[in-house]
Parts: sequence; structure tokens; C-alpha cells
Amino acid sequence: MSASPEPRNVVLVHGGFVDGSGWQAVHDSLTRDGYDVSVVQNPTLSLEGDVAAVRLVLDAQEGPVVLVGHSYGGAVISQAGNHPKVAALVYIAAFAPDKGESVSTLIADPPPGAAVPPILPPRDGFLFLDRAKFADAFAGDLPAEQAAFLADAQVPWGVDALSGAVVEPAWRVKPSWYLVATEDRMIPPPAQRAMSERTGSQVVEVAASHAVYLSQPAAVAALIRQAAGN
Repeated sequence: MSASPEPRNVVLVHGGFVDGSGWQAVHDSLTRDGYDVSVVQNPTLSLEGDVAAVRLVLDAQEGPVVLVGHSYGGAVISQAGNHPKVAALVYIAAFAPDKGESVSTLIADPPPGAAVPPILPPRDGFLFLDRAKFADAFAGDLPAEQAAFLADAQVPWGVDALSGAVVEPAWRVKPSWYLVATEDRMIPPPAQRAMSERTGSQVVEVAASHAVYLSQPAAVAALIRQAAGN
């Protein structure tokens, strides 16, 4: 029997409060190396809806796929990764829920002394980060103007997306990689390490904020290449 071909397709899934445009530097790095890269624009209204959006993109791929999720996007890929075209999962400072878990359950009991994300009370079923605290919490290693833009360009995050539970976690049956952002003030690094250990992922640690895909795209792209077998 011949070995399975190494994936040349990459699908990138963003998290909450942001859109897919933040993946541009990672996208450009991978496409220069000959990968076929697609970026999902999650509605972030519900986990089910975001999984459906990812599946639409996966259906269109030719050949095996490395599926990548940042932050809440990790919950999305944990469910969507059961798609038969997905060969590997990559978590970038991301949630990796087990069966029956949601982002809400994973953040319910933060490690002692962990930074608390400045999430404002829900408004009409949506969440926002406090704009004045966004940079420090989400993007502490980005230039001030770039971090301020992200704060001003926030995407409303549906409360239902946080409470959506994973039914069949793909990481239980597919190989995974995990990038821990050691300066993260949104998902505590100890929580990231615990999730990466539970998933059995191959792990790298990068001294970066939650916005590591923006601040250190080369490190993110390198891990994706590793997952693709290159």
C-alpha cells in the first residue's frame, strides 16, 4: 500500500472577537511554499453554525487538509475536524474541548492568579471585550495602533457560540499539534498546556500574546508545516 499523500491544503479558522483577515501573514507564508490555503469566515453566532461554515470550505478542498484553529476556533475544529478530508489538527492558543464540553465550561474555573479576560456583560446575546483593555488582554505584543484597530473592529461574539458543546472531538482520532502562547492573557498558558496534554498534541511554546498568529506568523506557519509533514 502506498503512503497517504502529505496534505497540501490548509484551512484556517479564526476565533471570537476577530475575523479571518488576521490570518493574512500566515496565509501568505504558506502560499509562498505552495500550500493551497483557505480562510473561513465564521459567523460566530453558534458553534453549530461555525462548524457548518468550516465544512463548506472543507467540502471544496481537493485532497487531505490540515485544519487550524485559533482560540474559540479550536472548539470549532474539534467538531468540524471529523470531516473525512481532515488529516491533522493544529491548535493555536486554542480551546480543545472534550465530548460535552464548551468554551463556557472550559473557562468556568480559571487557574489561580490567571488574568481574567475583560469580557463585558452580554448585550442582546452578544459579547464584546472592553475596548480600553483589549490591547493588554488580547494583543499585548502588537504595535499600539494595530492593537487599537483590532479593538475598534471587534466582531460581536454570540453567547450561543460559547455554550455550544462538542459532540465528537476529532482530536481523539486524528493527530494534533498545539502552540502554547506563554504570554497569553485571554486563555491562561497553564490551561493551554493542560488541553494540549489531554489531546496528546505535539507542542511548541512561543513567547507571545493571544494574538500570536498576528505577532509571530512565522512560528504559526512553521507548526502548520510540521503538521503537514514538511
